Amino acid sequence: MWQQIAANAIVSGSGYLLIALGFALIFRVCRFFHFAHGAVFTAGAYLCFVLHSTLGAPLLTAVIVAFALSAGLGCLIEISVYRPLRRRRSSPLILLVSSLGVYVVIQNLVSVTFGDVTRSLQPGTVQQGILILGARITSVQIVIIASSLLLAWAVNLALMHTKLGTAARAVADDPQLASAAGIYSDSVVLLSLALGSALAGLAGVLVALDVDMTPTMGLQALLMAVVVVVISGFHSVLGLALGAILVGVAQHLGGWYAGYEWQDGIAFLILLVFLLFRPYGILGRMLHKVEI
Repeated sequence: MWQQIAANAIVSGSGYLLIALGFALIFRVCRFFHFAHGAVFTAGAYLCFVLHSTLGAPLLTAVIVAFALSAGLGCLIEISVYRPLRRRRSSPLILLVSSLGVYVVIQNLVSVTFGDVTRSLQPGTVQQGILILGARITSVQIVIIASSLLLAWAVNLALMHTKLGTAARAVADDPQLASAAGIYSDSVVLLSLALGSALAGLAGVLVALDVDMTPTMGLQALLMAVVVVVISGFHSVLGLALGAILVGVAQHLGGWYAGYEWQDGIAFLILLVFLLFRPYGILGRMLHKVEI
């Protein structure tokens, strides 16, 4: 029993990490909550569904193309919505509201196009999970865990050891100073939206392969991403991983004792506790104001 709970918690945490990774990257560079991230998550799953189930493309090809198209969708949102608003010097609140509008538009487009019925990317036959250390886990769930760990490592490596990562951190810390240093902020923001959206689209595809998908699937994923990002402190990939695992473990342990209908409530209880007692996150540090 405990082995299965632990396995389920790790799978859930890995999925949360994958979507929170893109959400945190966009937040750090753009400095507002990109609520349309949840819509890109949904769009990635349905793009893969069209390519694989409707057009007959091989599953791996469909996943790769959906990954790329999700990045393109993020670029389209940045160029058509966010960039014009930034050039008008709109406040972060205006950008946040506009992202919520984008989320509603995309979700309704998916709903109108595909209907509100539950659809599936899974193969027709249900296969028994692999027995690992006393827990059953499917091949898709193994891919979710491996993908989240690999991509988290790659994103952290890129942020710390590449020129693009240095530019992204500079824009995140001080856009004006970065611009004065010759960094073109619009390009950095565009690339951040592309990478974050690609990660969201891939997360949507993997979740759809593990369970079913609906046009509203992005809402819960978005809410869990917000919880993970807030309790992690925004600035560390390791913190994101720890936050995602913490949420996954708490949800499944709490679900076992209190009922699985309380999983979302447990996640938001954790968020409330962190906001009250450790608002700077798991690995964050309290900032002290100094006057000179």
